Amino acid sequence: MEKKTKKTNKSTEIFQSRLKKHHDELRWLYMELYENPSMFAELCSRMEQFYLERKEPLKKLDLDREKDKEWYRQNDRLGMMFYIDNFAGNMKGVEGRLDYIEQCNVNYIHLMPFLETPKDRSDGGYAVSDFRKVRKELGSMEDLEELTAACHKRGICVCMDFVMNHTSEDHEWAKRARAGEGEYMSRYFFFDNAQVPSQYEKTVPQVFPTTAPGNFTWIEDIGHYVMTTFYPYQWDLNYKNPRVFNEMMYHFLYLANRGVDIIRIDAVPYIWKELGTSCRNLKQVHTIVRMMRMISEIVCPSILLLGEVVMEPKKVTPYFGTLEKPECHLLYNVTTMATTWHTVATRNVKLLKKQLDIVNSLPKEYVFLNYLRCHDDIGWGLDYASLQEEGMEERSHKQYLNDYFQGSAGGSNSRGELYNADPVTGDARFCATTASMCGIEKAEIEQDGKGMEKAVRMDIMLHAYLFMQSGIPVLYSGDEIGQKNDYSYKKNPFKAADSRYIHRGAMNWVQAEKRKKADTVEGKLFQELGKLEKIRKSEKAFVSCADAWTTDTGNAAVLCMGRYWEGEKIIGLFNFSETDQTVRMEECEYTDLLSGQAVRSGEVTVPAYGFCYWKQIVP
Repeated sequence: MEKKTKKTNKSTEIFQSRLKKHHDELRWLYMELYENPSMFAELCSRMEQFYLERKEPLKKLDLDREKDKEWYRQNDRLGMMFYIDNFAGNMKGVEGRLDYIEQCNVNYIHLMPFLETPKDRSDGGYAVSDFRKVRKELGSMEDLEELTAACHKRGICVCMDFVMNHTSEDHEWAKRARAGEGEYMSRYFFFDNAQVPSQYEKTVPQVFPTTAPGNFTWIEDIGHYVMTTFYPYQWDLNYKNPRVFNEMMYHFLYLANRGVDIIRIDAVPYIWKELGTSCRNLKQVHTIVRMMRMISEIVCPSILLLGEVVMEPKKVTPYFGTLEKPECHLLYNVTTMATTWHTVATRNVKLLKKQLDIVNSLPKEYVFLNYLRCHDDIGWGLDYASLQEEGMEERSHKQYLNDYFQGSAGGSNSRGELYNADPVTGDARFCATTASMCGIEKAEIEQDGKGMEKAVRMDIMLHAYLFMQSGIPVLYSGDEIGQKNDYSYKKNPFKAADSRYIHRGAMNWVQAEKRKKADTVEGKLFQELGKLEKIRKSEKAFVSCADAWTTDTGNAAVLCMGRYWEGEKIIGLFNFSETDQTVRMEECEYTDLLSGQAVRSGEVTVPAYGFCYWKQIVP
């Protein structure tokens, strides 16, 4: 009993020490938003309770990561994202596939939304009806804890989504609001007539103008409008109410205590609403995210915050906060992703080089997640001001990109489908797997051996380029074996209207077995990516904080990227064209990291969709 008391006292001391470090700023920010000292006192009290409930292995992990704040900025991180049911049926199935995940050299898995949602109104899991329940078909909270513990034993981090902008209309709060309970109606945005909603509509853009137009939904049975930025069944939370903030932070800490390492904050820019504004990126959003960062550093400092901010760099980077007052640990490099596919379609690296230069000029403490594709569509959020200087108009270029990736323009071999096409504006987004966009699907259907060889080369080159970027590369499950588009979603009435399911197909484990055979498409991709992943983890110049740059090659189709750290330099050349290309470089001696042989640069020919990794020891 005495030993237990000493341990409790020690835990209390640690908590109080962390709280003292952040208390004044946290209180100041909280009072700035809410002017409610009693609610702040309640928040601090509950924070201590969640800390004391935190299991000892997690508290040890907290202490370890507090000592090594650079732990996630190294070159040994490789992520993979997947839907639990598609990947392995349920959480127990994922635990049973950890050997495969390790074979992929992956040590960070993003479990796509798994909390309880209505089956037919879930938006892929982003309409949460209970933040403390796992969907029955996927498992339980106990299964989640067992999975995270098993992952930690293997050095694998686990990421999950935290949907804090809205709840499902089936959430308990929404049900009680619908029943007319004022306390719960105040947790959302309810209006008994169209006057205020119409004022919002004047300044707030629509997220899905074709499939879910407007920002409000009329609830007939209670005679009120409710704000629904995304879909009618996703009711926006009112963070002007301190009870909303407190309760959502309690959910956040509850989930952190299940052993999750990285919490992805969904739709961050939207969480504060103000009449007369766009309701995007308001200063109060940054106040909330800063408070979340401090709360996690007090209760569970091993947790990383990943912000989902799907915007251009000047709007994304503020979500890192400042070095003195940080917000998110990680952000998505979404503009580079979109620009990468633009480069594939145009065979011109100029815009991509400019985008990479912008990212490379940012503070080294900023860590991006880099990816070729994710669970979502590809939106063409490009730098159109720069493209216009090259004679490319926004509307016509978006049309070209969508035509190209559907396979009907520019000599394309891609296959895929549009998402949210707007006949009025001509705007649309695009959906497909990496393999299908590279031409693997088309080559297989046409039994085109040379076409398949070219498609596989493009796929590998794009991943090599991905690994060369600063930050953490993330694969989408199935890309490591070249999984193609899955058109079966059209037969499911709950999915047929959403073309994003074309690239959310179930993991094909029969196909995955072919990864062991070098003469198969699956084997070529898996084994070549494996080599690249191991190079990245073994070469220190791939650390996130290394100096990184691009160099003009004099050839529009070839991108040159460089990295330098502690006396070692790595140069990468990437040919975005289907034909061999020659570039002229300064003559230097290098070691080819793929072959181990000595090479001398100068006039260099890069094969069609080819690449190279060259290393130089700098005195």
